Amino acid sequence: MARTSLTPTSLSGGDLADPAGTTIDSTLVTNGVVINSADPSRTVLRVTNSAGAAKKVTVKAGGTDGPAWMGVQGDYDTSVGASGTRWIGPFSEARYIQHGSKMFLDFESGFTGTITVFQVARGL
Repeated sequence: MARTSLTPTSLSGGDLADPAGTTIDSTLVTNGVVINSADPSRTVLRVTNSAGAAKKVTVKAGGTDGPAWMGVQGDYDTSVGASGTRWIGPFSEARYIQHGSKMFLDFESGFTGTITVFQVARGL
């Protein structure tokens, strides 16, 4: 199945209303997420967990045959506590960039909540 594409919210300074985020449902858990035109070093994730137990979110390492020459260090897993929120990132491009300037995220089975992708503007 194709991963669900998420568009980052720009953190460009000034005034920004708090975005609601994208609902993590069975489709996102099954298919995963792709961030297109990603810049890992300026990408930050806000993940909320509405499940009754801690759940894991995984930032996938890039393949060793591509631009992520440090991808051999493996994926980054972090646990989001029940009814909790985690801010994750920024990330190393050398480890997490996929072919085509993409980032991939996966969620543990049963994960529910929201995810918001932020991209920090250059020069902030």
